[in-house]
Amino acid sequence: QVQLVESGGGLVQAGGYLQLSCLASGRTFSAYNIGWFRQAPGKERVFVAGIGWNGDSTYYADSAKGRFTISRDNARSTVYLQMNSLKPEDTAVYYCAAERVPYGPIDPGPTAYNYWGQGTQVTVSS
Repeated sequence: QVQLVESGGGLVQAGGYLQLSCLASGRTFSAYNIGWFRQAPGKERVFVAGIGWNGDSTYYADSAKGRFTISRDNARSTVYLQMNSLKPEDTAVYYCAAERVPYGPIDPGPTAYNYWGQGTQVTVSS
């Protein structure tokens, strides 16, 4: 089992940056792909970025390409999401999640993930 805790959210002006962290506990963290999702008010939760269990592969939503970078440090049981050139439309609650099946390919669908953090709020002002 994996427990996830996000941090690093906050209020930032458009064009600014934030780094989110996802700290995991549980001895099998390094076996799971980790994804970042976000949910804006009144909207569905959507995939933002994912990283493979060993850090060798990444996958980005079109909205994140070129601006966001996902990385992981398995020794620290932490996944990061560096977000640059933030826009007001990036405002949302950001969640990290661990995939249901270990050692598989990255899946951008929310139903592939069964461990979720509590979320961290990101607000980008114009």
